[in-house]
Amino acid sequence: MADTMQFDLVSPERSLASLQASAVLIPGAEGDMTVMPDHAPVITTLRPGVLRVEGPEGTREFVVNSGFAEIRADSASVLAERAIPVDEVTREHLDEMVAEARAKYEEAQLAQGEQPNLVDEAAKLLADMEALGDRINLGSGMAPG
Repeated sequence: MADTMQFDLVSPERSLASLQASAVLIPGAEGDMTVMPDHAPVITTLRPGVLRVEGPEGTREFVVNSGFAEIRADSASVLAERAIPVDEVTREHLDEMVAEARAKYEEAQLAQGEQPNLVDEAAKLLADMEALGDRINLGSGMAPG
């Protein structure tokens, strides 16, 4: 078994990481998953959360809000709609992400008769975004709507 694998994290704005990793904790839509070298191939969607990369050079953490992860035995690639190193996240970033999630929830409520499952998905997105603020010690900063 190899000790490390290639890890890449890319958002539309920039490439955030390209490094060797011994483990990557991914906030998957179906739950958190830890990816290590020789992992079985899988593709998963992301939910809002903290993505943690452990490697020979230490641990790095990133806030992600959605996207995809492709895992292979020798690599893991994450394509995130939005990704920010945890130490760069500001109250403004978090408030903007929560406001976007809240808007999607309100829009889903209006279309509830047409697609009822959208309300549940949007409510989960909003709850995940608010929990993310607590996870990175910023709190959601938003009053319940």
